[in-house]
This record gives sequence, structure tokens and C-alpha cells, in this order.
Amino acid sequence: MNLKKVIKYSTLGLVAVLATSALVACSSGKSASGKKTIEVGTVGTTKPFSYEEKDGKLTGYEIEVLREIFKGSDKYEVNFNKTEWSSVFAGLDSDRFQIGANNISYSKEREEKYLYPNPYARNPLVLVVPKDSSIKSLDDLGGKKTEVVQGTSTAKQLEDYNKKHSDNPTNLQYTDGTIQTIMANLADGRTDYKIFERISVDTIIRDQGYDNLKVIELPSDQQPYVYPIIAKEDKDLQKFVNKRIKELYDNGTLEKLSKKYFGGTYLPEAKDIKE
Repeated sequence: MNLKKVIKYSTLGLVAVLATSALVACSSGKSASGKKTIEVGTVGTTKPFSYEEKDGKLTGYEIEVLREIFKGSDKYEVNFNKTEWSSVFAGLDSDRFQIGANNISYSKEREEKYLYPNPYARNPLVLVVPKDSSIKSLDDLGGKKTEVVQGTSTAKQLEDYNKKHSDNPTNLQYTDGTIQTIMANLADGRTDYKIFERISVDTIIRDQGYDNLKVIELPSDQQPYVYPIIAKEDKDLQKFVNKRIKELYDNGTLEKLSKKYFGGTYLPEAKDIKE
């Protein structure tokens, strides 16, 4: 074998080794920098929490908070993945994602499957109806029509409502549409009401100019907080995120981002931000 062939085959062998090494690195979740890549699943259509700019780049309150959480970490780096709502949870279950972030609230069912760190926003539920609607409160939902996305806290709330009001249930239309589409259908009279979080509703009504809609505050004995949720087994990641949210709360970063994306301070109470 001449020298040229020896060099050729040696080079090919080296390329194969490097390619194999790269695949091993990817499969272990380590980046070229040696840090663990934390994959975040988000729908990316829930403005102002998570949405795409004109250039396709994800932005929004939760995206920017998570960037701040992992900024400067010598152990982790973060990557964002736009996906369907149901796929956020499927991705957590399959370890495709380590964090889910999309205006996610607390529920007992989710706590059984995922880890909750500190909350990073407060987003109370409201009732949205046309200004000429006869709906004044939750007592008036019987026989009225609304759209819900299966698996959301709102869907669960209204499903529970129908169990208690089986003689006059509300009409649930299940959809895969975004909250923007659902609100457009409400404004056009295709549905009668929508229960959703205050910040998103205010943003959509303002941006789209839905002057024919009004917002009704809902009484609640709970603080509906927004959380990133973490795959069940990753307690080290939960501890890290918990600590960083506390630091960002204390140093004013969360307040700054809240004002930027929400137009006001929508933060959890200090007593609910733990060490």
C-alpha cells in the first residue's frame, strides 16, 4: 500500500471516529462546550409568554426569563423547541424535553408527573364575553358555548362544572386552535364566552382591537401562578431553577421583564418564592 492510500484511509478512519464521538455527545445531552443542554418545549403562540418574532426567533416573558435563568451557568445551557401543546408534556415524559414552559399553571395531576420549582408570574383567570352578553358570572354558563383545548386547566375546570351542572351543562367545543383563534371566534360571535388568563386576554384584545369584548374578574381564593415544569426525575435541575428564580426575583430582573412583556408587575407574592 503506498503512502497516499495510507494517508487516505487514516483520514477516513479519523473522520469516522470524530463522527461517532459527536453522536455520543449528542445522545448524552452534552454540547460541544461540555455543558448539559436543557431542551425546553413551548407552543410559541401564547403571546406575551412565548411567541415568534417576524424573523422566527422565539421571544416572550417565559423565554427571556429562562434565558436569564441559564445565563452564565457553567453546568447548563438552554435550547428552545416550538411544538404542539400536547407535545410539551409528551416530550417531558419521553425525556425529549427537560422543561415545559407555556403559561402553565399548577394542578395536582401535573404535580404527580412533573416537578414544580418557584413560580415566576401571576396570571389570574378572567371571563371574557361580548359586551352585550347576558353572561355576568360563572352562574350563567349553562347552555352557552365555548372553545377549549383538551388537557388545559380551563378545560378541566369546565368539565368539572358540567359534572356539577349536568341538568344544564355548558357546551364545550374542543379545538387545537391557538388562543388568538379562539378569541377571534368569540369576537365574531361564533362562541359565547372564554375563560382564560388575564395577561394573554388583555394583550390579544389590545393588539387586535376587539372593542366588542369585555373582561369580567373571577372570584378566587387561589393565586394562579405560572411555572416552568420539569421532568420528574431531574431534582438537581429543579433545585437550580428554583434558586435562580429566587435570585431573579430578588434582584429585580423578573419585575423588569414583567413590565416589558405584560405592561405591569404580575409577580407572585414574595412569601411564595422559596429558597
